[in-house]
Amino acid sequence: MRKLHLIAGVAILAVSVAACGGGAKVNDTGASAAPSAAAPSGGSAAPSAGGTVKLAVNPWVGYEADAAVISYLLQNELGYTVEKKELAEEPSWQGMESGDVDVILENWGHDDLKQKYIDDKGVAVALGPNGNKGVIGWYVPEWMATKYPDITDYKNLNKYADMFKTSESGGKGQLLDGDPSYVTNDEALVKNLKLNFKVVFGGSEDALIKAAKQATAQQKPLLMYFYEPQWLFSQLKLVKVNLPAYTKGCDADPKKIACDYPPYELDKIVSKKFQDSGGKAFELIKNFQWTNEDQNQVADDITNNGMSDEAAAKKWVDAHPDVWKAWLPQ
Repeated sequence: MRKLHLIAGVAILAVSVAACGGGAKVNDTGASAAPSAAAPSGGSAAPSAGGTVKLAVNPWVGYEADAAVISYLLQNELGYTVEKKELAEEPSWQGMESGDVDVILENWGHDDLKQKYIDDKGVAVALGPNGNKGVIGWYVPEWMATKYPDITDYKNLNKYADMFKTSESGGKGQLLDGDPSYVTNDEALVKNLKLNFKVVFGGSEDALIKAAKQATAQQKPLLMYFYEPQWLFSQLKLVKVNLPAYTKGCDADPKKIACDYPPYELDKIVSKKFQDSGGKAFELIKNFQWTNEDQNQVADDITNNGMSDEAAAKKWVDAHPDVWKAWLPQ
């Protein structure tokens, strides 16, 4: 889940992810450990060996779900080896230039990075939408919106700021953000909307989810940055706070942003080299499109049902042949 135009994130160590519930695996030397190929779906004979696809995996489980299904199909239907690289968003683009990354499956806007790596340097290519519709915003637990109906209007947040104070918010209300590498306009929004709040980074998607669950179960006040698609919305209710409406160009100057996040049509980015030489793997990724519901099913299995990435991907693949077979090269 991610979406700004300036990314403060630092790359997480690039590693391959073995098919295991989202946990990154490296071998004893610290080098990437290549995932093992599973039996192909439908019991067909193993496909002939292809090349290697270097796939960026950004730090939220929705992206992990994208990567799980695409990796499964690359390995079991097309015979490729997949190297998963756990990276924050901007370092994933940098990897296109260095040759360390072939594919980004879920890009959240980043017009500045498109300008730099696609238009100026020519090392990356936009490959069209992946089908997911992205929403970023500020959310409160449903019980707060019920008890304080006007709290969903940003103009009233200062009235409730004291409720959101924490030991980390310095006497102001806390606005909880996730991983610092995510696209976020929140510090500028707090300043420019003159809100008596401080942005506090929880550090991860898991921290946001834990806070939302706790705030719901214990009826604790919470104002947090969050996003869709996300499996959590199938388990509990969060209500979006209305910020000033987004209009085209209102976020052009990152320091002056005083409007809501734009709607995101999430898209795929590949390296120019991969476009030119990626063969069947390139065709599969070019054709890849699915829905928020598809992604949430796989993400929920990985996060809540104890399934490895590979097992969750196989479950979805077995249930949706009509979807993924249309992605395969003709």
